[in-house]
Amino acid sequence: MKRGKILNAELNYAIGSMGHGDLMIVCDAGFPIPSSAWRIDLAIMQDLPDLETVLSLIAEDFVAEKVEYADELKTNNPKLLAKVKKIFGDADHNFISHASILNEIAAKAKVIVRTGAFDPWGNILLYSGVDVPKWFTKPGTVAPEHYARKIEALAKKKK
Repeated sequence: MKRGKILNAELNYAIGSMGHGDLMIVCDAGFPIPSSAWRIDLAIMQDLPDLETVLSLIAEDFVAEKVEYADELKTNNPKLLAKVKKIFGDADHNFISHASILNEIAAKAKVIVRTGAFDPWGNILLYSGVDVPKWFTKPGTVAPEHYARKIEALAKKKK
């Protein structure tokens, strides 16, 4: 049997199929998922499962290089914003327009994971990255400046 905490086979498959730069959206129960999207529907009832639980589990198996969310999150749901920043503390974080998430960005997602969350603006965009320290450990490889800063920050955290 699998050792990880995620039991959903399709979600495990989705995480394993993500490549560098691919987009996974983890959304609330009301997100208008495009009919053409690969949809993993985890929703059972209001807040089951909730966003924090699903994001935390995904974060254990998924390297998020960049995390984006709606501009409105900072003023209209700051508690959720704080949770997302804590869960994905090593990622770059950006605000974008809610309209762009609902329209053009959703259409570009490799997979959209629907939770049962009733969280206003609870649509979190996770861009797949690489495990930076593992990718730049071979002798003779040089990490680009952006990744070098991440390696340095991770080293400071370990001290």
